[in-house]
Amino acid sequence: MNTESKKNKKLSTIDIVYIAMAAALIAICSWIQIPASVPFTLQTFAVFLTICLLGGSRACITVLVYIGLAAVGAPVLASFNGGIAALLGPTGGYVLGFLFIAVINWLLEPLTKKALWIRALSLLVGLAVCYAFGTLWFMHIYTTSEGNHIGLPKALALCVTPFILPDLIKMGLAISIGCNKAIRRVIKPAG
Repeated sequence: MNTESKKNKKLSTIDIVYIAMAAALIAICSWIQIPASVPFTLQTFAVFLTICLLGGSRACITVLVYIGLAAVGAPVLASFNGGIAALLGPTGGYVLGFLFIAVINWLLEPLTKKALWIRALSLLVGLAVCYAFGTLWFMHIYTTSEGNHIGLPKALALCVTPFILPDLIKMGLAISIGCNKAIRRVIKPAG
């Protein structure tokens, strides 16, 4: 494929269907939760699975669609929330951070096709960036709205530490499902 045809590549109908289904999966998984100060959901599992199954550009578009649905008020966030206020609330930075996971994986995609450990590493780096962005966002919103300062250790203890092990488990499950040969025969990566 020459450079000009790569530039003009458009999404196929099947790409659009995959993106829509994956955005719906992320929404459904956000509704499955264990209540806590920051609820445990299966949202990150769906994001990881989307990245593993659809790959770079389609996963990025999926996350953008999901964030867009949340922004216009569709109840796609945890606890059936939606709207710009929910998205820009204290935990909204973590949802916006999903885009970092997808973009980092997209940038490393040529390497992730060569080795499974690179896929896992790219997801791990993306998750770390998501945590960092979300935590800074949380600290800013908490300080602005509550009028109290919250330090990094407390913010990490509230918003990151309890989620590390569950997110690593979700990541492992998503990689094992996304790399399953039977599934890979049905859902072809983009490109």
